[in-house]
Amino acid sequence: MKRIATVVVVAMASAVGVSLAGHQPGQLDRDQGQPTQRLAPLGLAGSITPADTILLNGHVVTMDEEKPEAEAVAILGDTVEYVGSTADMARFTGKKTQIIDLAGAFVMPGFVEGHGHFTGIGEAKLGLELMPTRSWDEIVAMVGAAAKTVKPGQWIIGRGWHQEKWTSVPVPNQEGFPLHASLDAVSPNNPVILTHASGHATFANGMALTLSGITKDTRDPEGGEILHDRKGNPTGFLRERASGLLKRGDGEPAMTLTEANARDLRVIELADQELSSKGVTSFHDAGTSFSQVDRYREAITAGKLHARMYVMVDGSPAALAANLDKYRMVGALQNHLTVRSIKVHLDGALSTRGAWLLDPYSDKPDRFGLRTAPIQDVTATAKLAIEHNYQLNTHAIGDQANRVTLDIYEETFKNAGKEVAGMRALRWRIEHAQYLSTPDIPRFAQMGVIASMQTVGCTSDALYMLARLGPRRVEAGACVWQELMKSGAIINNGTDAPAEDVNPILNYYSAVTRKTSSGMVLSGDQKMSRMEALKSYTINNAIAAFEEPIKGSLVAGKLADITILSKDITKVADEDIRSAKVLYTIIGGKIVFKQR
Repeated sequence: MKRIATVVVVAMASAVGVSLAGHQPGQLDRDQGQPTQRLAPLGLAGSITPADTILLNGHVVTMDEEKPEAEAVAILGDTVEYVGSTADMARFTGKKTQIIDLAGAFVMPGFVEGHGHFTGIGEAKLGLELMPTRSWDEIVAMVGAAAKTVKPGQWIIGRGWHQEKWTSVPVPNQEGFPLHASLDAVSPNNPVILTHASGHATFANGMALTLSGITKDTRDPEGGEILHDRKGNPTGFLRERASGLLKRGDGEPAMTLTEANARDLRVIELADQELSSKGVTSFHDAGTSFSQVDRYREAITAGKLHARMYVMVDGSPAALAANLDKYRMVGALQNHLTVRSIKVHLDGALSTRGAWLLDPYSDKPDRFGLRTAPIQDVTATAKLAIEHNYQLNTHAIGDQANRVTLDIYEETFKNAGKEVAGMRALRWRIEHAQYLSTPDIPRFAQMGVIASMQTVGCTSDALYMLARLGPRRVEAGACVWQELMKSGAIINNGTDAPAEDVNPILNYYSAVTRKTSSGMVLSGDQKMSRMEALKSYTINNAIAAFEEPIKGSLVAGKLADITILSKDITKVADEDIRSAKVLYTIIGGKIVFKQR
């Protein structure tokens, strides 16, 4: 691939600005955001407005069935003006048009992250980043090093550890998880909280347990579990909702409001920078508070948040009922912020044996996982979603959790008088749908429920899925992408970052190979084709957010959200996909990332 040459004729028109003057929460440009068709149809009377920016000499995959490939894209303002050949672009070139010669680079609609945790990405940058670790001893050493740099009593926070990726099992251990004494030895004067990569468990040291009042007599909360050693003492491992027992920050001086606001903005800024560098232009934030929506709005206004946010709000039924109408917004802030969906949790993760199964775990026959929310709360939330015209997105990983979710959806639709067409219009989703019972697979298409899946999670989780479920169950129902698509279901794709790297290229590689880090291919008949995988990461993610009229494909009149890669990931050999680099990330016609 030749080095990309950028020729600037005249500087690009100023970046699209955002303003919130006079707006209050819940009064933000409601249901606005459909961009106007700015291009006069060719061949009709009327002049063509010169483009602000033209991308030339690329291989453009548009995800538009009418014109699937092209060489060039003209951008006017924040939208695509024209897609066609390099020769076509002469008529769109004016004295102030910026020309970018792509020298054959791969151009595609901007990657849309279909399921992630935005602030978690930023928070991980501020604490210990444990995802690369390959042993508990390595983690203990990182905590020990951190303890030497902080003040006594200051909390040490980290995220990303995963026991199934360690090269050896800690000794001593309980269920394969370490005991907190090893952390106590290196951090006796500082409480430590280390969140599992999945976000579904936490490991705490003795000081953190003591400050939180967690003892051998502390009862498990509903939907959570405190793991105990053979003497009945807490090991430090807290499964699912038991993590909520930790009183993070106790003993530390409280931050001032100014300090807290500055930290919140920094978390958002760090996450946004990570997305831009990875080619992500839109982000489905899978569960956040109403107050966080306010912070996103402020960050967009301050120019610190460029990615377009599709936010799933969460909370108790009472909190949701009080705020859904107030916060509903579609395409606010020039299509940078949408709130029209709700997130609920019904179970945990397979990695922590928290996924709710119909049959017991193969590697622990006395466990069926955990239901992490009362059924009545999920049912009440589903009713609220219909009443307030919200999409409902339910976290369900185990086959029992998926079946119960589908049952709740079906019953809610029925009680609301919704026929099949009405059910499809709601576009309710199941987040993860990782392991399904065979009879439930066709129900997604029948009910119009979108399967919001994470292809990189399948290959990352492969070894412990085999341990947790056994080969027979994995073959029949784990990450059954082709089975779902053949039945007519829509699959949208994401990484579940920070559980995994938010890098779409690695996720895409997993989708088309189903190959683990060891080279094993998990149920190869369920692989996606190259174009199926690209569709799951672009237009399908747009459909899953009701946004296909404005994004997900490169079509005149849609938002100019574009990712440019060094390699054509639809054509290169499998093993060359992962080395593709993001050359440009463009959001609304503005370059927010450029490879140096």
